[in-house]
Amino acid sequence: MEQFDAVLLDLMLPGRGGMEVLQDIRREQPLVPVLMMTAFSSVENAVEAMKLGAFHYLPKPFKNEEVLNLVGQAIAQSRLRQENQQLRRALLERHRFERLVGKSKPMQELYRLIEQIAPSRSTVLIQGESGTGKELFAHAIHQRSGRASAPFVVVNCNSIPSELLEANLFGHTRGAFTGATTARKGLFEVADGGSIFIDEISSIRPETQAKLLRVIQEKEFMLLGSTEPIRVDVRIIAATNIDLKTLVERGDFRDDLYYRLNVIVLDLPPLRERVEDIPLLAEHFLQKCAAENGKTIERLSLTVMERLVRYPWPGNVRELENVIERAVVLCEGWMVDVDLLPEEMRSPPSSTLQPLDGPVLPEGTTLNEAVDRFERELIQATLRRTRGVQKRAAEMLGLKPTTLNEKIKRLKVTL
Repeated sequence: MEQFDAVLLDLMLPGRGGMEVLQDIRREQPLVPVLMMTAFSSVENAVEAMKLGAFHYLPKPFKNEEVLNLVGQAIAQSRLRQENQQLRRALLERHRFERLVGKSKPMQELYRLIEQIAPSRSTVLIQGESGTGKELFAHAIHQRSGRASAPFVVVNCNSIPSELLEANLFGHTRGAFTGATTARKGLFEVADGGSIFIDEISSIRPETQAKLLRVIQEKEFMLLGSTEPIRVDVRIIAATNIDLKTLVERGDFRDDLYYRLNVIVLDLPPLRERVEDIPLLAEHFLQKCAAENGKTIERLSLTVMERLVRYPWPGNVRELENVIERAVVLCEGWMVDVDLLPEEMRSPPSSTLQPLDGPVLPEGTTLNEAVDRFERELIQATLRRTRGVQKRAAEMLGLKPTTLNEKIKRLKVTL
């Protein structure tokens, strides 16, 4: 379709309705202002045209000066929209690090840490809730290292049956087990010279943990069914959404492997702890999803952005991406509005303030007991959010680590 500065469109066209043409224009050139004209004006038609993205609805007869004035306003607004879109894209690029997006203090600190650790050969452990982007951080480390031109291999331990994980990691000879009709390289061999990202490492069986420890210590492994060691040069980046130290204390994870992995640790904050990044991430996903679906959607409405910022995001960045993708797929205009959000996000968040008459102490409970109970529950909830990491919990609660430790003991806090 030829590019236009503005379009004057009659509602009644020979052989085709103006509303249908308006929808075609909005799909092809969503930023172009369209002025609808008709001698058969009605409130229903005007409302429908404005919903479909018309700039103005002009009933006939009209004066030439009126049309010229409206066209001038439409073109000025269109140019302003385009400039705003360019500025938003420039802002997004300014706060992008590899494929990561964010300007918050926690993200800036992580960017600096990645720059420091990327050139080294050290093993990295990435900790964070599901959906916080652990694979993207691992990829950023790889890309900033001297291994960037070599393979970056990803293995998700939860997606491979435990009995097959070892064969996938280390490979096997022909006949090594039932069904092994041919020899096969393992992912460590495929990643030679590069990096391997082992996601959800906490789910690896003890026997496989022992073999992984050998790769880290000796830089070699053996194929299943072979006694010949194979040497490899691979940087290991592991990730978990469970506190490995807790698993070690329970005897569910090898302590020697834990200490080999726990060289450099990246603690990824959940999305609710970096709220200022939500608009940038939403804009990034809007552009990405719109391009993938062949749409040009200008922006998210202010109401949508307000709902996104106030939502707690239990699924973190992955959940935000899914919400934006759904909205883009369903969007038929130039802007995503609140009706395209999941139902639980459409209503304004209810106030969490207590009524003025306030809470009442249960009968037989003293004020000190109630305060202790509140502190205990708050500390427990914070420790769950930090997966048991007391230093980070202390920062979130505004306490010294020693003070938090004393409270944990006095209040008998358990996870």
